Amino acid sequence: MDAGEFMQVCEQFKLGDLVTEMPHAETVGLADLAQRDPIRAVELFHRADLLAMDALASRLGPLPELVAAIQRTLSEDGRIFIVGCGATGRLALSLETFARESWLPTDDRDRIISFMAGGDAALIRSIEAFEDFPEYGARQLMELGFCEKDLLLAITEGGETSFVIGACMKAAEVAIESPWFLFCNPPETLCRIVERSRAVLESEKVNSFCLEVGPMALSGSTRLQATTVQMLVAGAAISEALGLESAQELITGFGELLQQHDPSFLVPFIEAEAMLYNDGHHVLYQTDRYGMTVLTDTTERSPTFSLAPFENKNRPGDETSLCYLCMPECPDSQSAWKHLLGREPRTLEWPELDGKASMKTLLGHDISAEALIWRSSRCSGKKQVPFLVHGAGPSLEFAGIDHDLGLDEAPLLLRHLILKCSLNLHSTLVMGRLKRFESNLMTFVRPSNYKLVDRAARYMQNHHLQQTGTPLAYEAAVVRVFENLS
Repeated sequence: MDAGEFMQVCEQFKLGDLVTEMPHAETVGLADLAQRDPIRAVELFHRADLLAMDALASRLGPLPELVAAIQRTLSEDGRIFIVGCGATGRLALSLETFARESWLPTDDRDRIISFMAGGDAALIRSIEAFEDFPEYGARQLMELGFCEKDLLLAITEGGETSFVIGACMKAAEVAIESPWFLFCNPPETLCRIVERSRAVLESEKVNSFCLEVGPMALSGSTRLQATTVQMLVAGAAISEALGLESAQELITGFGELLQQHDPSFLVPFIEAEAMLYNDGHHVLYQTDRYGMTVLTDTTERSPTFSLAPFENKNRPGDETSLCYLCMPECPDSQSAWKHLLGREPRTLEWPELDGKASMKTLLGHDISAEALIWRSSRCSGKKQVPFLVHGAGPSLEFAGIDHDLGLDEAPLLLRHLILKCSLNLHSTLVMGRLKRFESNLMTFVRPSNYKLVDRAARYMQNHHLQQTGTPLAYEAAVVRVFENLS
């Protein structure tokens, strides 16, 4: 990419009018509060979660139809495919993992198949610009064996991700059951400003499910409230279709748990982790049964705050990431990934990807017990402090601090969601204390695809206006973005 190429297509990626890209009125000044009043910062962030759940209550009209579509597909020996990109890709893989862990009997575990842009290796690090190509979404879907008896749940936070739209439109061509398209922005806004979104939202062969719940606690960071409600709704619908808990009861139950949840216990965890990073040390997250949720939060810190991603053993020159994940019960990388996913990894061996999404690349991100050893060698002279997330509760232990969430009796989906909300809050405010964002704007943006180029340009315009009092033209901001990239 260069600035000229982007400007030729920029109208397709100008997303500033989308609700998910707007600053949240309740979290203005979040970065400053994280530094000087973390208790208040926790309160504001938690309020954003609660407001999202309040908004969700009026968005559930299509839920019974979604449950019925999943039931029909399963009753006709079809399979449920779930696709996402980035944060929603990790969401999709998480739902498949839950299904394999407890929702489905052993013989039926392949009835739910999830994939994300770039395959399983993208759990660690997205492939630059991969999500900008709808044909890649269609290609991955078909390579997994999607057929006319199957049903696709296409999940995109913004409703404009080309990869997810491509998979959705392909499913509409192939399957008897119309795919479902789940998104978190007003459809009228999407249809007005994003041509590719209009095509899928106006298609008579696609079922749309709008889950708009307002802006994110950190603007543009859709790994937060948007993916929480999407995971809740999609997971609850699958649960009911499988004859487990009622979807509405699960959604109501999560709202009640979140209301009762007091995240102020996180303040000492936030302060301790931020202090370690400021002193040049590292953290090794360790978990026994919450691997996907912990992995999701720790890997999403990299694109959100422009941090070094998890390093790869096959690339000794990689920068050491601030934190890493270890599953100490698994002796090697292959067994660790199989345990995490509940199946053998699915990677992309496409020649044009030059190994970026291959099995070799995935296994090079060794999250087994071996991480205890090789990460220590990389952190020579620095501490690598363990952060434990273990037990059914689960219990959190770090730097002499401990807390049990007390969720032992809650359904699996809700346990993971409360943990997700807790870790999202924790990691965001840690980064606020490290000054990796300003106010409630995601200002440390690495523009690795067209959507992020637009976001970086808009934030540069905002910052320029605040600092100088004069506006900066959009094209000039784009040029500066690309100058910084080079």
